[in-house]
Amino acid sequence: MAKGKGKGSVYRVTELVGTSRTSWEDAARNALETASHSLRDLRVAEVPKTDLVIENGKVASFRVRVSLSFKYEG
Repeated sequence: MAKGKGKGSVYRVTELVGTSRTSWEDAARNALETASHSLRDLRVAEVPKTDLVIENGKVASFRVRVSLSFKYEG
């Protein structure tokens, strides 16, 4: 096999929960921006689940579960 050919990449997928009092988009952004402080080479984020926290019959906060992938170095 030729040098460098066939060599793939390895990614880790980790799950985060982001919250916001204003929107699901802000909740996802909060999760990703926080993760970016300690993780490098972030690649793809999926939001498989969203939910709301309800207090006294009103939306108190938005929550998203984010599956985030990043590339292993080396």
